[in-house]
Amino acid sequence: MSKPKIIVSRKWPEEVEARMQEIFDVQLNEADMPMSVERMQAALQTADAFCPTVSDKVNSEVLAVDNLKAKIIGSYGVGFNHIDLEAAKQRDLVVTNTPEVLTDCTADIAMTLLLMTARRAGEGERHVRSKAWTGWRPTHMMGAKVTGKTLGLIGMGRIARAMAQRAHHGFGMKIIFTDPYPPPADLVESLQAEARASIEAVLREADFVSLHCPGGKETYHLINKERLALMKPQSFLINSARGDVIDQAALIDALKMGVIAGAGLDVFEGEPAVPDGLLSLDNVVLFPHLGSASRETRVAMGMRVVENLELFFNGQAPRDRVA
Repeated sequence: MSKPKIIVSRKWPEEVEARMQEIFDVQLNEADMPMSVERMQAALQTADAFCPTVSDKVNSEVLAVDNLKAKIIGSYGVGFNHIDLEAAKQRDLVVTNTPEVLTDCTADIAMTLLLMTARRAGEGERHVRSKAWTGWRPTHMMGAKVTGKTLGLIGMGRIARAMAQRAHHGFGMKIIFTDPYPPPADLVESLQAEARASIEAVLREADFVSLHCPGGKETYHLINKERLALMKPQSFLINSARGDVIDQAALIDALKMGVIAGAGLDVFEGEPAVPDGLLSLDNVVLFPHLGSASRETRVAMGMRVVENLELFFNGQAPRDRVA
């Protein structure tokens, strides 16, 4: 039997690409350039499987292509709001993602953002590099203490729980959360976490608010002007989830006007574009979507895609099917 033809949208870790070349007839993206709508459509017309990443907008236009050949979309990433799942279902396309393997690294990044915003680490690093530092003094660049403060989690999935573990057991933080689908009681109890009835209740109480909810229509601009106004003036907002969960214009105003003390962002609405209003502020830490960016995790994500494809082409149910 001939090997299934796979088209990959971006360059993946070499270990994963080597494995794919062993078991599939794979077309790689050696130049690592983003694929246009037309190229993604051509991939769906000529391959048995298309493997996009979370930065590829596999929308209804892409999926409406004539002469569809592909049977499965093996997406590289845990999020899947970049794929129009309803359109995929209408075309009888199976869609998979890569959960679990990136939990720890994304939680590490969320905690890094929290620490950096609280202790003004990004600002301090720029201060030293610009040779503006004149020496230690008692009132220089005072930030906020982290240990013993209250961390509020919007969403309590795997990544949020991993962050809560780091925050509670590592920094003695009190954990509060809200989630329409809360985890089992024993997991909550192990973190000594306390549920709150609403997002608003978390925002009012927390010293640090970390977002761990999926992207999509239901969470679009979940954090807006009205909700930012509920937060404490000395509080900080952390986002390692999806950029469009925050109204960026409202956040910029809140940071400028002192509605909140600071923010740490690993994701942005419309990335890689970042508003000048954010770039100009010292009280925000900005990362280029580094959540899963460790070698170990990125390899594991790719291997998870490969596993899903192997199962599918062997007539079995993919492990991580989302559509």
